[in-house]
Amino acid sequence: MGRVSQAQALENRKRVVENASRLFREQGTHVSVAELMKASGLTHGGFYKQFASKEALVDEATAHAFDELTRRRETGLEQSDGQRDAAQQALIDVYLAVAHRDNSADGCPAAALASDMARGSGDLEARRVYSEGVRDFADWLATDDQDGIARLCTMVGALVLARATREFPLSEEILTAAREALTSAD
Repeated sequence: MGRVSQAQALENRKRVVENASRLFREQGTHVSVAELMKASGLTHGGFYKQFASKEALVDEATAHAFDELTRRRETGLEQSDGQRDAAQQALIDVYLAVAHRDNSADGCPAAALASDMARGSGDLEARRVYSEGVRDFADWLATDDQDGIARLCTMVGALVLARATREFPLSEEILTAAREALTSAD
């Protein structure tokens, strides 16, 4: 088999990062390199040609997940004709919905990666990227009347608890209560 062109190598790397971002949010950062490469349609042996280590991929995939979140917020702001409060409320409604609860692979990295970051094996760079993403999200959620960190904590906490209780009615109660708390506070 011949060498891969530089353009194809970049495309492969992008595919691995995108798939890793989804798999890490869905299953956690303990997903093996072999699983990541298989999901990307590539061989395990090609991993170290693209990345110095799995930790380097975790760093990049975490940044990618938060970049996706930023793009979604910006799209929501555009769809709300630049009305930040309307965009924030639309995001809160989508965030605290059953569909988001049930789709962690495409969901919020703050909620999906929190436990992995807390239990991190010392990968300071991944935690730095994660912290910056959380700070940026909290800053975007801030209003004149409400602290963005408190709003984000309510959203992330509710989502994590709703996912943990998914099979029980309590799950939807949690989502509804958090949505109402954030709406009534405005």
